[in-house]
Amino acid sequence: MRIATFNLQNLRLRHVDGAPRLDGARDGDLSADIGAEAMALDPLDRRLTAEVLARADPDVAALQEVFDQAALDHFHDAWLLPAGARPWPHRVCLPGNDGRGEDVAAISRRPFRRVESHAAATPGSLGLDPIPGVGPHDRIFRRDCLELELDGPTLFVCHLKAPYPDPEAAWRVQRLEARAIRRIVERRFPRPEAALWMILGDLNAPRRSPPGHGPAAAPLLGGFAVDLLARLPEDERWTCRLPGAGGYIRPDAMLASPALAKAWPEATPRILRCGLGREAERYAGPRLRGVGLHRPHASDHAAVTIDLPGL
Repeated sequence: MRIATFNLQNLRLRHVDGAPRLDGARDGDLSADIGAEAMALDPLDRRLTAEVLARADPDVAALQEVFDQAALDHFHDAWLLPAGARPWPHRVCLPGNDGRGEDVAAISRRPFRRVESHAAATPGSLGLDPIPGVGPHDRIFRRDCLELELDGPTLFVCHLKAPYPDPEAAWRVQRLEARAIRRIVERRFPRPEAALWMILGDLNAPRRSPPGHGPAAAPLLGGFAVDLLARLPEDERWTCRLPGAGGYIRPDAMLASPALAKAWPEATPRILRCGLGREAERYAGPRLRGVGLHRPHASDHAAVTIDLPGL
């Protein structure tokens, strides 16, 4: 079984003059990504996004920044299949809490036995202490924690709050989200350490935690889960290049239960950087045809896959 996680960077379906059109892999926060010239690159971006997923060829993929089910289905039918990908007949993107529609999603070649959104979870419903700005009855997740039960490990797909505009306030929300994911897993499995599960997605961790703070995702580590990307050499773990001189980071995560990590001790993630813009100079390998300096590109994130033989 091959499992992937991939942030598609603003996959949104629009209808322009009655025709369907996907937004490109751009956030609109850089001058290079605004205006008619930037829009002209959108179809090239999405061709590259589809080619990365086709090359990754996962049995199931956790996706981030998908606007809705219609966008996911259109991308599958109009872009993934023409890119040569084998079909993923099982697809889900449920409404989350992001007002811009950057939801989490999944595509699978295996049927989902159960799908559960935790977008409505609150500190009160999970028995967690509230924090400033998130009261006991306020929703915790800025997007969702999407729980997927398959014939194999149970997957928890997440995308934590972005680390801006106030990094310290964002850290508090991210820490609460991490505690909430842990509580959901603990409630799902009487013995989480003995069950097969994975937490996948974009943890959006800043390069450095605020002074006096540890990593926001710390509740998910420290023996609770195993960071599978840590099986790679440290300088090979990066999955995203920040704009400008921001450097290289790895917000994309594959956290496995101790039982899963023990069952597949040799399983090592593979990071597909072939769709990143050439501005990510640290990557010296081959790129897909048409990748530009900044754009066209598949996403500002690399895709990550892992193989679990026997599943």
